[in-house]
Amino acid sequence: TSRSSAEYLETLGVPRLFRWGRGVDTELFRPDRRNTDLRRRLGAGDGDTLVGFVGRLASEKQVEDLRVLQSLPGVKLVIVGDGPDASRLAATLHRATFTGQLTGTDLAEHVASLDVFAHPGEFETFGQTLQEAMASGVATVAVGRGGPLDIIEDGVTGRLYRPGDLGMLRDTVESLLEPSARAELAINGRRAMEV
Repeated sequence: TSRSSAEYLETLGVPRLFRWGRGVDTELFRPDRRNTDLRRRLGAGDGDTLVGFVGRLASEKQVEDLRVLQSLPGVKLVIVGDGPDASRLAATLHRATFTGQLTGTDLAEHVASLDVFAHPGEFETFGQTLQEAMASGVATVAVGRGGPLDIIEDGVTGRLYRPGDLGMLRDTVESLLEPSARAELAINGRRAMEV
């Protein structure tokens, strides 16, 4: 599903490799699903920035890295998903709102209601939730390794940060707190998913 996966399989000697990317449902995931009432229920007041993650709550997703965002002024962290690390993450990300696992229109509304989508997992082989956020017109930030390298064009359709550099993750999200700073990324991300 990604160049990084293919390169890894090549090192193992697997022959006849072909990259097969995946698409995203742009009718389900779209910007007009943004919901002001939902944003309020998620803890966002006027002028607050909702930064979210969607995915399985497991150690390989490195969701705990988002702790560096909790102290950013005006940032409300939203974690959508469930998994074996849910309890541990609720303690580590003590200021975040956890929604549990969501699907369908409910998931699409939550994604579209974010301002920034953050994906810290260095071992992501693809990044379907990145595509869903981009299709929803949400500015995306992801670690510059693995599947996200095939999805995000840094500075054009989203932002990438150096693996392991949590200061850069924080700085990158902080640079997107103003709506004007993330507007072009959101528009370009949506266009990229419509192709």
